[in-house]
Amino acid sequence: MIDFPNFFNLPVAEGVDAAMSWMLRNMSGVFDAIGFVILLVVMAFEKIFLFIPWFIMIPLAGLAGWKLVGKWKTAISFMVMLLLVGTFGYWELAMITISLVIASVFFSLLMGIPLGIAMARNDRVENILKPILDAMQTMPSFVYLIPALMLFGMGKVPAMIATIIYAVPPVIRLTNVGIRTVDPEAVEASMAFGATPKQVLFDVQLPLAKPSIMVGINQTTMMALAMVVIGSMIGAKGLGMEVLLAINRIEVGRGFEAGLSIVFLAIIVDRITYSFSQKKEK
Repeated sequence: MIDFPNFFNLPVAEGVDAAMSWMLRNMSGVFDAIGFVILLVVMAFEKIFLFIPWFIMIPLAGLAGWKLVGKWKTAISFMVMLLLVGTFGYWELAMITISLVIASVFFSLLMGIPLGIAMARNDRVENILKPILDAMQTMPSFVYLIPALMLFGMGKVPAMIATIIYAVPPVIRLTNVGIRTVDPEAVEASMAFGATPKQVLFDVQLPLAKPSIMVGINQTTMMALAMVVIGSMIGAKGLGMEVLLAINRIEVGRGFEAGLSIVFLAIIVDRITYSFSQKKEK
């Protein structure tokens, strides 16, 4: 009596497996095209970051800390952290990691900002997307690796797909919130002067919602960086691979250096992206 009855079993797993098999049979060309575009963008960013010498990249990071964050102490700390990454022997892997993060954020923004705008302008779209975003944020990130691996094989592309799914919800949510919290009087005033809905969106709502959108971009970037280690499990190179190798070989020092390098990159990226929203609020 205390056991759950077997006849209430829902064949969800069988349905998902059947859907995946159908997509593999009938949509392989579509997924190949998507994978090609994603890989093209990733490799472009990777070539750019690997092309810039370390003795130029480090001062550029310091300049970004000084100009964007507005503190010379931050500029010095950025340069010191990148210098430490180089002394650990992880400079090239760090640049590969940054290229993966920036590429995933690029695709996340291409998807997230238009979806956030659609949510803000249509309550029905918001009601549909909210539970989907909840599922994307609460679903264990390892689950994303399984379909991505099946559809795109090993390498950077499935890691990018899993990262985008995991990282895109914040920018969608905060774009929606930012537009919805724009002062209604500003919108009404623009409409009273004859502004079209398109002009209201691009000239009033989006500029006033920029602080919220920039916070969403900041959170998306940090969540993309958090997927570095998980993405390495399916062939994405970078600092995450070093952490994974350290775990497999039980090399504490190696794992500490790689983990510390990821922390340094996260601090630099967080301060730079967050500075945009702070300046707009001021």
